[in-house]
Order: sequence, then structure tokens, then C-alpha cells
Amino acid sequence: MTKVMVTAASEEQRAAWLGRTLPEVERVRPGLWSIPVPIPINPLRYVLVYALEISGGVAIIDAGWNTDEAYDALEAGLRIAGYEVTDVKAVLVTHIHPDHYGLAGRIREVSGAWIGLHPADARLLHDRYDESAIDALADRERKLLLRCGVPPLTAQELAGGSMFLRQLVTMAAPDRLIEDGDRLDLPGWDVRAIWTPGHSPGHLCFVEPERRLLFSGDHVLAKITPIVAVHPQSSANPLADYLDSLRAVGKLDVDEVLPAHEFRFLELADRVDYVIGHHEERLTEVGRVLAESGGSTCWELATRLTWSRPWETIPPFMQRSANNETLAHLVWLEVRGLVSRVPGEPDIWQASGKP
Repeated sequence: MTKVMVTAASEEQRAAWLGRTLPEVERVRPGLWSIPVPIPINPLRYVLVYALEISGGVAIIDAGWNTDEAYDALEAGLRIAGYEVTDVKAVLVTHIHPDHYGLAGRIREVSGAWIGLHPADARLLHDRYDESAIDALADRERKLLLRCGVPPLTAQELAGGSMFLRQLVTMAAPDRLIEDGDRLDLPGWDVRAIWTPGHSPGHLCFVEPERRLLFSGDHVLAKITPIVAVHPQSSANPLADYLDSLRAVGKLDVDEVLPAHEFRFLELADRVDYVIGHHEERLTEVGRVLAESGGSTCWELATRLTWSRPWETIPPFMQRSANNETLAHLVWLEVRGLVSRVPGEPDIWQASGKP
């Protein structure tokens, strides 16, 4: 598949991404600011928080995760824009992953801002971030990995691999639930929510039709594709959800995409077409490799697929993601009758047709 190169809306921001540096705080449009907030132990390096000037303060889209370094960067960025954290009136969270949701509660404590989240993600908060529930969530992940064919000791290690991220989140129930199509009460802006499940069950994008802007969160990025995986908190068929919502977003008439990572870009429809094509190629590869194997566990299949680096060099946490992404592709093929599984511990997958 020919790689589609999108046009950066900010060459400075693109250069910072490619140079592995933190981009500058930018005034994107009158009344709109882009503030990079570092996430230093993550290969994405930073999340782009967008500050929208409204009457009496600002609303922000996403927040970063809860570290002093992230809070200080957000505070400094807001000051460049002429505001303080106490001026934040609303935190619109695209989804509940720590680098987007983690600081929301701390910001609310300081400013009294309301936090908005889609109900599908709000329902996951307790099991994901409450201290009393996280061991049960890790055990559910361990059982899923065993059914995928992950060796028991490895499954135990991988299941708890992301539990440390809980410390990067201030647990905060949303004040408002944002549904698909909701028009947000942000004076001077016509911001509307679009439910885009896949990367998380309640992922939201926000479109501003008058300014022809799309705040895409992790749903559509300039260079990489988001993780879409089956896990204990995913929907039954997250890849189908993602592709459906991707096609819906691709029909929007906007001039610029403002993602949560990398850099702002143009050509939304072209990028959407490329990402859909990427998953179609991946589905074909999964079906082909499974057919060649004559039957395989999900884990075995994942080790045979093409990744950006040799399997043995992928860190364990990312191997878990790779396994669960492979499972998402298998589930999509299963729903369409192209593969089947023999349930057990582990499940055995077999090809029954060609994707």
C-alpha cells in the first residue's frame, strides 16, 4: 500500500515531532492555542492540549497525565496564552487513557472546571482507576491472555504491566456526560461532539464546523495509527467500531485536523482512506498467515505477523498490545465468517475463507 503523506499544518510542529523535541506553544487561530504537555516515559512524548478562549476563561480539550512536570507545562502554556489554570472552565476529555484524562481531576480541584466524558468511557472509570478494583481488572486481562495462548508466567507479568499508570491519574467522575451529536456550551464556539469508538469505547472527537476544524484525539493521527484492541474493557468488536467511526469522520468537511499527538495536518479524507486500507491489508495478512499455519493461538499468530521491529525486540507491554490488536482483527474476521475458533484455554483459530 502506498504511504500517504499528509501536509503538516505547522511545519514547526512537524519538525519538533521528527526531531524528538517538545514543540512550542502555538496560537493556532484567534482564540485557539495548542499546548504540548510532556509524557516522557511514553514513545508519543507529549499530548497536545487545545485551549479555546471563552467568556471569562478557557475550555481545554484533554489534559495530560497527572505528574508535576505535566501540570507545570500546562500551567506555563496557559500563561503564554494569557491565562492561569484557575481560568479553566471546562475539560473536554476525548477518552480516559491517562495521557488525556489523568490531570482532569487536579485541574478541577484548582479551577472548579467541569469535566466532560462520553458515558461509555465514564462506565469504565471505577474498574480502571479505583484502587479497590484494579486487581480484578488485571485478573480479567490475565485470563484473556491465557485464552490467547500466552504462557502462564508471561500472562501474569503482562496482565499487570500497565497498572503503574494508575498513579498518573487523579480519579474524577465526569460532571457532564457528552453524547454523540451534543453541542457544547462554549460561548464563541460551535463545538459538536462525535462519538468515535474503537481506540476506547467512548472516544470522542470534536468538530467546529464554522472554523472547519476537527479535534481528533487519538482517532486520526498524522503518521501512526491508534491501538485498537480486544481487552477486558473493550467492546466485543472494537475494530468494526473503529472502522465505522473512521468512515463517518472521513466524510466531514474540514480544513484542518488537530490531533492529540504528533502534529496538526490537512487532508483528513486521504488520511482516513489510508488508515482503512492499512487495516484491510492487516486483515488479509492475518487470514493468510492463519491459513498457512493450519490453526494457531492468537499469541502464536501475533509472533508471526509483520511488525515495525522483530518480535523479540518488542517490549513486553507492547507485545501485550500486539496480541490484543491481533485478537481484534481475528474477531472482525470471525464475525464475517472468514475465520473460526475452537474455544478452550487456549482458543485455537482456523481460517475458513479468504478475507
